[in-house]
Amino acid sequence: MYKLLLIALLVSQTACSQTGSASQQKLADTQKSIPMSTSKNTYYSKTNKEKLVLPDSVWKQVLSPEVYYIAREKGTERPFTSPFETSKEIGTYHCAACGNPLFKSDTKFDSGCGWPSFFDPISKGAIIYTPDHSHGMDRTEVQCGKCKAHLGHVFEDGPKPTGLRYCINGVVLDFEKK
Repeated sequence: MYKLLLIALLVSQTACSQTGSASQQKLADTQKSIPMSTSKNTYYSKTNKEKLVLPDSVWKQVLSPEVYYIAREKGTERPFTSPFETSKEIGTYHCAACGNPLFKSDTKFDSGCGWPSFFDPISKGAIIYTPDHSHGMDRTEVQCGKCKAHLGHVFEDGPKPTGLRYCINGVVLDFEKK
């Protein structure tokens, strides 16, 4: 039983993982020191739907280091570290970089992969799909449809009705309770 659990954990980390351990340590170090805050991000809006194109120098000023690392540098957080992974609260998940609504909580499910997982975005334009051939894998990256922040990846092993699993970094999510 223990061996099966260990194998499942390693497979899920490989399937969702986007960076090596050195990059994950960099993220872990920044998460310890600076809490996420949208107070200095004047571009953050849950209602404005206009595309948001900013240079990385601006993003670096308005995002916390951990959000910047995931959203702009395509990093990943360590598995099983996001409070959103096991959250059962009802509401809407937004992009932490720009405020764009991404997922409703009723599309969230426990995939066991270590990251918050959803089976359907809130709207067709909420997500952008990009081929990702990094790390010797063929995957589909998902980005915010408003600001192109890296969110995670989508896989075809999710539940019905879509059969999709959006494996999303909790660091780039902002939750609005209903």
